[in-house]
Amino acid sequence: MKFYKLGLAVFLVVSLSGCFLTKIVTVPMRIVGAVVSVVPVIGNSVDKSIEGVADAVDDIPL
Repeated sequence: MKFYKLGLAVFLVVSLSGCFLTKIVTVPMRIVGAVVSVVPVIGNSVDKSIEGVADAVDDIPL
C-alpha cells in the first residue's frame, strides 16, 4: 500500500509540473508542423511559424 501511495505521489508531481503541461500542448503542434513542411512552396514557412509558436508556449512560466 505504501508503494502505491508513493507511486501516486510521484505521478502527480511529474504530471503537474509546468514543463510536462507545456509539452502536452507543443508536441502535437510540432508534429503538425513537421507534416505540413512536406507541402511544396508554403510548407517550410508554415512549419517555421508553428515552431515559433511552440517555442513561445514552451517559454510560458507555469
